[in-house]
Amino acid sequence: MTAEQIAVFIILVGALVLFVWGRWRYDVVALTALMAGVLTGVVPASEAFLGFGHPAVITVAAVLALSKALTRSGLVDLIADRLFRVAGHPRGAQMSLWGTGAALSAFMNNVGALTLLMPVALTAARKHGTLASRVLMPLSFATILGGLVTLIGTPPNVVVANFRRDASGAAFGMFDFAPVGIAVAGAGLLYLMLVGWRLIPQHRKGKADTDGLFEVANYISELKVPEEAGAVGRPVGEFEKATEEPLAVIGIIRGGRRMVQRLRAEALRAGDVLLVQGSPTALKEATAKTGVDLMGSEKLAEDLKEVDTAVIEAVVAPQGRIVGATPISLKLRTQYGVNLLAVAREGRPFMARLGNVRLRPGDVLLLEGDADTVHAVVASLGCLPLASRGLSFQPRRMVIPAGAFAAAVAATAAGLLPPAMSLGLAVLFLVLAEILPLRELYESIDWPIVVLLGALIPVGMALQTTGAAAVIAEWVVTAAQGLGPMWIMGALLLVTMGLTDLMNNAATAVVMSPIAIDIAARLGTSADPFLMAVAVGASCAFLTPIGHQNNTLVMGPGGYRFSDYWRVGLPLDVIIVLVAVPLIPVIWPF
Repeated sequence: MTAEQIAVFIILVGALVLFVWGRWRYDVVALTALMAGVLTGVVPASEAFLGFGHPAVITVAAVLALSKALTRSGLVDLIADRLFRVAGHPRGAQMSLWGTGAALSAFMNNVGALTLLMPVALTAARKHGTLASRVLMPLSFATILGGLVTLIGTPPNVVVANFRRDASGAAFGMFDFAPVGIAVAGAGLLYLMLVGWRLIPQHRKGKADTDGLFEVANYISELKVPEEAGAVGRPVGEFEKATEEPLAVIGIIRGGRRMVQRLRAEALRAGDVLLVQGSPTALKEATAKTGVDLMGSEKLAEDLKEVDTAVIEAVVAPQGRIVGATPISLKLRTQYGVNLLAVAREGRPFMARLGNVRLRPGDVLLLEGDADTVHAVVASLGCLPLASRGLSFQPRRMVIPAGAFAAAVAATAAGLLPPAMSLGLAVLFLVLAEILPLRELYESIDWPIVVLLGALIPVGMALQTTGAAAVIAEWVVTAAQGLGPMWIMGALLLVTMGLTDLMNNAATAVVMSPIAIDIAARLGTSADPFLMAVAVGASCAFLTPIGHQNNTLVMGPGGYRFSDYWRVGLPLDVIIVLVAVPLIPVIWPF
């Protein structure tokens, strides 16, 4: 091996270790790999950032923006609402949701599809008395499976298509993935509907299995200020500092009026009822030091339904800006005007002091704030609400985004325009038509994914230009000497599936695509079946909660443990291999 090939291997192995370690976010790992490639000379400095203008990157960004436009239009909410109304039987409602999730994710970002349907799934579970854990994981898996069907269904398909274009001059088309994708997704959905949901332990009861994620009365208490209390006349900020344990006043009921804004300077009056958040020790200390009285909670639920405040549950998204932060560092009360009442992790309340909790993806938060702004705050923090938004459906607002998206898909399918161009034009049209505001456009794009692809594509190209991919291909062909191409393709599929459970699926596709092309060249066969195997394998992250963002999102609300994923996902992987390996060569001959 040459020095350049050794350098590429070291960079890729180092990146894989960092991906699995998880201490650094995957876009940071990708940039590190790119810089290492430039410093070692395997990636020319003049070409280091060409990946950010690669058609695959533009296509993925455009799909994310169009998914936002469709979501904003309310069209997807309307579809989910109608299905929920039609499917009256509990099992029928769940199967309808899973099927809808798969269908939607074929044409929009699968994280977006899950985000839209998860509140509907939780509502259905509560209505029919079904455990949320029995519904959410199959929904997550279904939205992942649906992405296999089209070019734009998932980033790995876009990556694989563009590697094919670079190798042969022609990329895979919009529906070239459909014959294999529909068969694999169909078999996977059948398994989930008949068997998969039964493999989730029945004792897995997530925090979404009650009327709300949390019993609010367990986290908020009421204190009444009598006339003789020492707290009378003292500002709220001073009252909060009277206890050694943290105590937060989140509202004051005075004369039948609810006060929630700018409370710290408000002087307490006799007869005030304080809504406070604090531990039993803090409450006991407050009553002893300030003379306030602890009230019963029988009116608490009624008090919290006041029109000027809202208590909502939200899950921390994998790329949310609050990941790794603590409530104290975020200054939720002073900067955002919301109170963090409780945190649940893996379906269980977090018992430590909330101010010092370092938030993780999948954590479920109970937040209280002004009813008019709390949903916007939740979105700005990078969290996803776990309650339906109750949008009003406006036909005009739905038709234009749906029409623009359909036109882009048709232009791509007919070969009139490459996907990056047709989807990009659709986004531009929606912006000029003032259907998609620029602010929401930029917020909708998952920038870590864009950075990941832009940084790793030159490294993936270096696999080919340095001959490192050819070396790996030679090892594989030599090790499999005497075996047919189908066996080698099956082994490639298994390796890809294993990698995507540990690292991002787009990164897996970038690494494995050049290897697939060189294996085909060594065997003297078409590269298409091997690239299809990479596309299928890179999208099948079912064994861990870290392999795909959707799996992470449902972990908290479903109360899942790490082992629950492979319990359900391993049989699914076996089914996918049994369906894909014999089918791929039929559709894409060697």
